Amino acid sequence: MKARMIVDKSFRIAQVDNRIYGSFIEHLGRAVYGGIYEPGHETADAGGFRSDVKELIKELNVPIIRYPGGNFVSGYNWEDGVGPVTERPKRLELAWRTLEPNEVGTNEFISWAKEVGSEVMMAVNLGTRGIDAARNLLEYTNHPGGTYWSDLRRSHGYKQPHKIKTWCLGNEMDGPWQIGHKTSAEYGRLALETAKAMRLVDPSIELVSCGSSSTGMPTFPEWEAATLDHTYEAVDYISLHQYYGNRDNDTANYLALTLDMDHFIHTVKSTCDYIKAKKRSKKTMYLSFDEWNVWYHSNDADRQIDPWSVAPPQLEDVYNFEDAILVGSMLITFLRHADRVKMACLAQLVNVIAPIMTENGGRAWKQTIFYPYLHVSKYGRGVSLLPIVDSPKYDSKDFTDVPYLDSAVVHNEADEEITIFAVNRHLEEALDLECDVRSFEGYRLIEHIVMEHDDLKAVNTASEETVKPHNRGEAKLDSGHVTARLAKASWNVIRLKKA
Repeated sequence: MKARMIVDKSFRIAQVDNRIYGSFIEHLGRAVYGGIYEPGHETADAGGFRSDVKELIKELNVPIIRYPGGNFVSGYNWEDGVGPVTERPKRLELAWRTLEPNEVGTNEFISWAKEVGSEVMMAVNLGTRGIDAARNLLEYTNHPGGTYWSDLRRSHGYKQPHKIKTWCLGNEMDGPWQIGHKTSAEYGRLALETAKAMRLVDPSIELVSCGSSSTGMPTFPEWEAATLDHTYEAVDYISLHQYYGNRDNDTANYLALTLDMDHFIHTVKSTCDYIKAKKRSKKTMYLSFDEWNVWYHSNDADRQIDPWSVAPPQLEDVYNFEDAILVGSMLITFLRHADRVKMACLAQLVNVIAPIMTENGGRAWKQTIFYPYLHVSKYGRGVSLLPIVDSPKYDSKDFTDVPYLDSAVVHNEADEEITIFAVNRHLEEALDLECDVRSFEGYRLIEHIVMEHDDLKAVNTASEETVKPHNRGEAKLDSGHVTARLAKASWNVIRLKKA
């Protein structure tokens, strides 16, 4: 099998916003307690946060982290998580039916995020609360001083404002499972009025309005149209959420699911542009894909967890090799939509459907999906280019004309590097790729990173990392043409640099 690509520096999609490599920490399962925070751990710092986990997060170079939820935020009183820890209340957490001790709250998390080099995307509760709690939290975090809430922050030991820039107006408010679920009209009005109040407190912030919880929602995409009819001029982004799984054990169909993701993005873009035209606006609405991942392995185990315990092992998917391939393709999809997708959050970061896992009192280790996330975060910064692709195709249960080659290209102009990200979806045959890069004169091949494994179901564990990349790929560059054999069912990163 053969595939061809033409890559030209003039064929630009957009500058990649580095925040598409963001992630997510919710007060859910062992994401916080036993994940990023474990005071008794041998690597714990003075604040109780695990240093081994911090080092793995720094390796991923995560630019922004969404917090504190997720479904959790729709029942969360942010005041419970500030002030002296010994005086904080323990609460029944209704979204996931656990007990929340509130040992980690707003200030601790923001300080921790700074240590790992990340900004915070803060979500406000528009489920059980609303305008007042949102404006008060913003005043607490961002106002310099001289007011009740800002002085309260200063009394808690944080004299300088946190200057949180990005704020989510609630979470998945279209979902009947959500505490304080709203109709589109109810949410649109509340989000608009909350946005107005928050911008009066701090005009420099940017706001994310809730989009549909998935493409499967019966109200999609009418929810986007109806809510944006209220919020279009008041917000900067609309959110998208999507999770995939291989419940039918149909890998060919599973690896084609990014075609559904691509359709999701196109539909939301079109809906945003319809509202733009309807309002005769000059403003373009951008997309925040602030929940995405593979999620299905842990569903049965989660049904067996007893309620009202602290940090039970919820949503602890153990990812296999084929999951890593799909995650790579999902990242490729974001790059192809870099003109409109400006933020994205892999949900989540530690233990809960995550690239990083921990043992309580033990090791932290890398899941299979850690590596494509690492590669694209590390090498996918610059300008996303539009490659012209000619690939053989296949049909699956739910999709037709699925290209075996899934690819994106990023030009880092500052470092004079080109990176080709490529997935071979064929489960049985290698794919010979020829890529015309003649517009990049004087470049040389740096490396060809490959993730491959004979067992699509192979997983990593705390004791053994069986799925990991190598740099023994055999790509070659000659006379402005890259040639490479992409192994069957493989993830590939081909890097070129100006000589």
